[in-house]
Amino acid sequence: MTIERLREWLLSSNNTVILTGAGMSTESGVPDFRSASGWWKQMDPRTVATTEALTDHYSLFHEFYKTRIENLEKVAPHEGHHILADWERRGLVSLIATQNVDGFHQLAGSQSVEELHGSIRSIRCHRCQQAAVMASFLNKASCAHCGGKLRPNVVLFGESLPQAGWHGSMAAIKTAELVLVIGTSLEVYPVNQLPMMTTGKTVYINMDISQQTTPFDLTVRGKIKEVLQKLQI
Repeated sequence: MTIERLREWLLSSNNTVILTGAGMSTESGVPDFRSASGWWKQMDPRTVATTEALTDHYSLFHEFYKTRIENLEKVAPHEGHHILADWERRGLVSLIATQNVDGFHQLAGSQSVEELHGSIRSIRCHRCQQAAVMASFLNKASCAHCGGKLRPNVVLFGESLPQAGWHGSMAAIKTAELVLVIGTSLEVYPVNQLPMMTTGKTVYINMDISQQTTPFDLTVRGKIKEVLQKLQI
């Protein structure tokens, strides 16, 4: 009955926005740093994913992100990513706002994507902000323009979210008739505030359903790919 209701809501909505988190990527084999088995259990992210680590402990920072980037070459978007891209092509989805930095939504074919935490697939200089090629970062080269340290275009702890992505996502969610929140623990501020900004219906899809998610109009417990496959829209 839950799946049937969600299907009805999706088909009747004229403006559906989707917010995705780490759970969307873990089903592709990308480590979830917040889970019990995630890397962050062994290495506190606040020691590596920070501007302080970038400036003061660059070798540690570089190795952490180099490993993450190289691991992405071993995995790919799963069928759930492709289902969401298909929904967009058919006019069922207006926008995907994602906390993930892996670019899997775009690789699966989604066009309207706001990356709330940036992208690990592009590189810039931390000092002068000039873009750089991935090979330069992987080879631990310095910025060709100013000699500064290169970094992925991800949001580090303590940094602000990209304003264009944040405001675009917020505006879309405020006007949405339906908001699907998929695979996020809703622990990270301020993204966890987004689902509550809509006057439309809200749905939460995740393996772990906590007390924090009770305000949703509908909750669906399960693996993301399997839930999206069951909808058969």
